Amino acid sequence: MLFKTLRILQSPMRIRTVLATCALIALVLFSSSRTLCAQAPAPTGPHTLKANGDHFELDAKPFQIISGAIHYERVPRAYWRDRLRKARAMGLNTIETYVFWNVHEPEPGRFDFSGQYDVAEFLREAQQEGLFVLLRPGPYSCAEWDFGGYPSWLLRDPTMEVRTSNPAFIAAARHWLLRLGHELAPLQSANSGPILAVQVENEYGSFGSDHDYMEQIHQIVLEAGFDKAMLYTADGADELPNGSLPELPAVINFGSGSAKAEFAKLAKLRPNGPRMCGEYWDGWFDHWGEKHHLTDPEAEAKELEWMLAQGYSVNIYMFHGGTSFGWMNGANMDAGKYDPDVTSYDYDVPVSESGEMRKKYFLFRNVIAKATGITPPDPPAAIVPQSMPPLRLAESASIWNSLPAPIASKQILPMEDVGQSYGYILYRTNLAQPQSSDLHIDELHSYARVYLDGQLVGTLDRRLKKSTLPIQTTHANTQLDILVENTGRVNFGHQFPHERAGITHQVTLGSTPLSDWKIYPLPMQNVSSLVYSAKPCEGACFYRAHFQVQTPADTFVDMRSLGKGAVFVNGQPLGRFWDIGPQGTLYLPAPWLKQGENEIVVFDLDGTASLTVPFLEQPVLDSGRR
Repeated sequence: MLFKTLRILQSPMRIRTVLATCALIALVLFSSSRTLCAQAPAPTGPHTLKANGDHFELDAKPFQIISGAIHYERVPRAYWRDRLRKARAMGLNTIETYVFWNVHEPEPGRFDFSGQYDVAEFLREAQQEGLFVLLRPGPYSCAEWDFGGYPSWLLRDPTMEVRTSNPAFIAAARHWLLRLGHELAPLQSANSGPILAVQVENEYGSFGSDHDYMEQIHQIVLEAGFDKAMLYTADGADELPNGSLPELPAVINFGSGSAKAEFAKLAKLRPNGPRMCGEYWDGWFDHWGEKHHLTDPEAEAKELEWMLAQGYSVNIYMFHGGTSFGWMNGANMDAGKYDPDVTSYDYDVPVSESGEMRKKYFLFRNVIAKATGITPPDPPAAIVPQSMPPLRLAESASIWNSLPAPIASKQILPMEDVGQSYGYILYRTNLAQPQSSDLHIDELHSYARVYLDGQLVGTLDRRLKKSTLPIQTTHANTQLDILVENTGRVNFGHQFPHERAGITHQVTLGSTPLSDWKIYPLPMQNVSSLVYSAKPCEGACFYRAHFQVQTPADTFVDMRSLGKGAVFVNGQPLGRFWDIGPQGTLYLPAPWLKQGENEIVVFDLDGTASLTVPFLEQPVLDSGRR
């Protein structure tokens, strides 16, 4: 056979044909090799990303960033790997994450990079799954996160002006970024790590135009050691001149349906700069009392296809939203109206709050595969939530019997001034004389229940701009209690620098300021240690039950029959519930359950003597009275 083949090849025409065919095959293989190198290089080994004209180059070869946002703080650590594998299987070559300052430095100088907050490990896992990283270290993040990611202790200093050149703020931000650099600078791509690029500040053009301030943050980021990755800024196209720096590449953020118009603006503003959408909003977040947001997956897939076909880079915000567990949701202030966000950050994106791969996921996956010519790996197996039998919470503890030692203060104090960041706070004083008048709270942040001698007499709500309540007392020395919930500090706009929580100015009755307060901080960090009994409890109460789990699985706690409060399972704060909706369930991940005995604690402002909660296999994200 070999000699027969050689004789056939001796024909000059056949030789030319074979040589041409071989050349064509070689060209195809070479081109494929270049495409693979440009689209899916291994995230190991030293790499250098640079902007060159209207595109990026990785190691001097054209590179299209196809990224998706995942916030490690919003994903149980045990599920990091699952979400990262789903990102790679959708065809992404990069993931983007914010670093929220407040969770890493909960008190000045006390840092936490362990467990859920081990951001370096999250980035290493991303690299192991074949993904590069876009790092957004702040110091400001936004992201529908409490106070935009700033730690609340910044507000203890009355001279502090966050997000400005104020020396106290710059000193605190510098201390934070240098400490973060100690953790993450070794993971830059030039050091063989996954971090390709680091953002300087975040959408600053929506807040101000102080380029001296931006330059200070730029220099601090470099001082922190982030000098071996590409630095960049991100803004809306209209705000780009205010927030960008001339020496750094600028990317733009926008929502679905805006790509062509926004990229046209970018081309005019930065004709010689790279074309990238730093946040492509493929969903949206929810406020309490509103409808759950949904977007059109087919329309977004077509728009993503158009961006990729132009050679533009893109970061899908979000790829997987996750959950603002505990008290970490932020709020918006639009036209003077305060709107707190729900706990769920599902966002209607490709991968749901609990890790479900939606129709949007597979539409995007097909678009990316078509654009790159690369078949992504198979997605990991689905994580299947399960229902559990309804659970009666038979033990209870009244909040009035669970108060800590009070702080005495002549004047009212906000949470920050008593060393508290999140949760509830109780203000108590006595009204000396019987009277009928208007009780007014000046700067309530953000929701209050008012009690006279332990009886509920009304509700005040910043969301509804309701800060005044008529009250009537019938005897001397009536006890006035104001139980305040911090429902989330504003995270965006010009209001958020003033976001102290609790009662932030004063309380007046008629025209008389009230004084001589006992203040009870209620951060609700150790709800399991309260004294529970089988005695029935109504009103503001904690309810507890223990339950058995044979095989832990994801589930959803159904809160639709309850009023307003929070849920804790095995000490983990799941988040808030409120009967105004839209969120009706709270996500309970399997890793937070134990085989055998588990504990659930529910705090409900509107508790009843018989409280039962079901566990569902599907979330309810659009329910409630509005």
